[in-house]
Amino acid sequence: MNAPAMPLADHIVLRPARDDDGDAVGRVIASVFADYPNCPFVPEEFPNLGQLASSFESRGGLFLVAEDAGVVVGSFGIAPTHRPGVFELHKVYLAKANRGLGIARALFDRALTFAIEKGAHTIILWTDTRFVEGHRFYEKAGFVRQPGLRALHDVAQSLEVYYRLDLKAGEA
Repeated sequence: MNAPAMPLADHIVLRPARDDDGDAVGRVIASVFADYPNCPFVPEEFPNLGQLASSFESRGGLFLVAEDAGVVVGSFGIAPTHRPGVFELHKVYLAKANRGLGIARALFDRALTFAIEKGAHTIILWTDTRFVEGHRFYEKAGFVRQPGLRALHDVAQSLEVYYRLDLKAGEA
């Protein structure tokens, strides 16, 4: 894997999400979706935004947010799947103005450490085919795109690609 994240600016704070962060995370998701054609943000398609922390904790996972001067600008969830040792990333979003600052990598590193401490040997994720900037981030972090697509049957008619990261023993 690549080197850890660069030190973050003093005004950037990474922290575990609270249940009341849902509206702020929804605004970040909406801002990201707005950058893509035919990709509307429909709050009803994100039912756990009202219980971000507790919904991930109840599944043995963790949900993190990034704040820039007190404003939520990024989100990053990770939770175990039904397969032992396999964890999945969820709701990985970062406001455009905050990209390239090491925030996404710092969130990923924290999520990865959490998963490894919980026994992860594999991290997976599904991401919209349109989110090519995100694809570059995942590939730089060591994820490998796998064959196949899945359709979400949502308002945006989203198609997602599958990525997988197999961890080596002792990797963090």
